[in-house]
Amino acid sequence: MAQDVWILGISMTRFGKHPDKDGIDLAAEAAAAALADAGITMRDVGVLATGSLTGGSSSFGQLLQKQIGQTGIPVYNVANACATGATALRVAIMAIRAGETDVGMAVGVEKLAGAGLLGAPGQASAGDGTWSRRGRFGAVAPLEGRVGTDSMPGVFAQIGLEYGHRYGGASFELFARIAEKNHAHSTLNPLAAYSRRFTLDEIMNDVMIAYPNTRPMCSANCDGASAAVVVSGSRLRRMSPEQRRRAVKVSASVLTSDPWQDGCQVLPDVNTLTRSAAAQAYEQAGIGPQELDLVELHDCFATAELVHYDNLMLCAPGEAVGFFESGATWRDGRIPVNVSGGLQSKGHPIAATGIANVWEICHHLRGEAGDRQIAGARVGLAHVIGLGSACGVHVLEKAAA
Repeated sequence: MAQDVWILGISMTRFGKHPDKDGIDLAAEAAAAALADAGITMRDVGVLATGSLTGGSSSFGQLLQKQIGQTGIPVYNVANACATGATALRVAIMAIRAGETDVGMAVGVEKLAGAGLLGAPGQASAGDGTWSRRGRFGAVAPLEGRVGTDSMPGVFAQIGLEYGHRYGGASFELFARIAEKNHAHSTLNPLAAYSRRFTLDEIMNDVMIAYPNTRPMCSANCDGASAAVVVSGSRLRRMSPEQRRRAVKVSASVLTSDPWQDGCQVLPDVNTLTRSAAAQAYEQAGIGPQELDLVELHDCFATAELVHYDNLMLCAPGEAVGFFESGATWRDGRIPVNVSGGLQSKGHPIAATGIANVWEICHHLRGEAGDRQIAGARVGLAHVIGLGSACGVHVLEKAAA
């Protein structure tokens, strides 16, 4: 029988600008803090999984070891788009479930302060400034920089508008109100990249990136790192009462990719792979979405948050607009979503995000979330999407008293 897995220690740096630190510095800071939070040292860790898409090295984990301790353990260097951190965490969890070690650590880090949203111009040009079709995929993807269809803002703008077209009610103002909620939540998060409450008018009248997402409705590129230490249930039982009290159970750990369908050969289907991951996670954890006390989902854009209410089954199919309108997703609502401020305010240092979402859930389950604490929280879900595509979902539960 597979081992139970528990998060023993977890940390994240402040997200934002860190001009005096490189990726290794930030990763080492997060790793050391996670070890201290767990009450163990690097000598206790049996496997290390790391991710950094901008780290500049295929052996980032080995470079990190030079700062936090080289102990000869296996190191896995992970890259899975925005799901990189969640994937690294899953690697550590799988190593424990496989019986290879009792203790694992996952680290994600990125240096992204000042990075742009739209990426490089497309390549499908005849050289005279006119567009030319090049193959099936080339018919759409290389238009980035011209109409933005393959840039992240463009992709998620289309996803949100498609949902609104199908089910109705998803107006420009509604998407802006989702961002308004997240920026309001961020004012209680001291580690968020941005902690300022925006008015609805400010959000709607800011620079338009890809309709209907204005700049405050987009995730904030920034520097940051996060790390988690996971242990087996058998190892946890031999630890101190305080370590056992603060441990958070990993009730489900799921990673999915796009199933085949004609449309996803050009545009990713973030809906299907998220719904699949959520269904597997609920089954694995033995719970339903109605039992969740809070959710941290991948709100890379306001349009993404809306569709993921539906994809994560927080509402009935097609009823995401009504679900949001009910006030359920606010901090004092029925299922608070992105109490951290989400990616739009907390920030999105790509490889760190998956573990940072887990960090937020863990702090509420431990009762350590300070002013933004969700009272009585016992079960939470952390979700992340990486286009390419990958979806990671973790269901976490508070330790029994």
